[in-house]
Amino acid sequence: MPDFWRSSGYHLLEKDPAGRLRVSDDFLRAYYLRPEIHPVEESCDAEHALHEALMHEPRRTVPPAELEAVADTDARDNYRVLLRFRDRLLAAGTVEACYAGLFGGKGVDVPPLFVEQLVHVILRNILEGCEDPLQARAAELFFREQKASLKDGHVLLADLETVEMHASGNQFGSLGRLIVEAQGALGTVNLDVLDRNNAALYWERHSRHDTVISVTYGRPALDALCRVIEAWVAHFTGTAVSVKPLRRIEEARWAWHIGLDAESTAILNDLWNGTEVEQGRMRRILALFRMDFADPAAMRKDIAGRAVYLALSSNEADVVRFKPQNLIVNLPLAVRS
Repeated sequence: MPDFWRSSGYHLLEKDPAGRLRVSDDFLRAYYLRPEIHPVEESCDAEHALHEALMHEPRRTVPPAELEAVADTDARDNYRVLLRFRDRLLAAGTVEACYAGLFGGKGVDVPPLFVEQLVHVILRNILEGCEDPLQARAAELFFREQKASLKDGHVLLADLETVEMHASGNQFGSLGRLIVEAQGALGTVNLDVLDRNNAALYWERHSRHDTVISVTYGRPALDALCRVIEAWVAHFTGTAVSVKPLRRIEEARWAWHIGLDAESTAILNDLWNGTEVEQGRMRRILALFRMDFADPAAMRKDIAGRAVYLALSSNEADVVRFKPQNLIVNLPLAVRS
């Protein structure tokens, strides 16, 4: 198994005794080296000096006057955003605490890209030692948008950025032909669909984001996604849960549900409230799951021992935008004293 997802920055971080990721100076330096921050040749002296100072002392306080001395308006704004994010990281103590703190009800004040990067590195931590490439590929749903496509009865998920990058080409292949709309014409993307027999391909190509998984009921990648959801919940809450795929929800009046994306949340809310959902929207549901708590006492007393149902859907553009924070903030956990 290779050292996968090196771009996450996991190798730049340290772990605390609880296995959470503590921010290191090198991790902060990686942000200062981003193209939005790194000075270019025509940058002013103040900008070069600020960048050099932060590279030397990544946690240093930047006085407002020092920031205002940067001539380029965009550069000043980029530094403000990044330094606010840096200060959040340092105040939280760990990457996990910073991520969870973003969803405390006051609104997310950092760019979506930074949120996705936090999820990326946290999952790399969670998956340390994982030998199942399907789990690693399934985990990409948490931080990379996917394009959903139906082929030969299978619901396939391909990396959206990769699909869009190649959509205008005319590449034909055996496995993984996905037809997508691109610039008003049909484009074809040649990608490999991972299954048990060829899953090891992922370790060679994880940084290319050019593999596809099937989330059709009964396929191994769907089970792999269940394992990732279980590990994510356990890592953040310390609560053991088991998750399994479902063909349908049999319970007429279920106790709790969590949408894994905005579309699923809206559909499940409508179904629970008895609102009729037209078939076009229902077809956007790609997968259903049942979550059970190992210890019912860990749940809210009024629904202890009941199943929690999850759904994964695509939007009207067939894009899947997974919201992993929903698995933290929407869990029916017992109030801890």
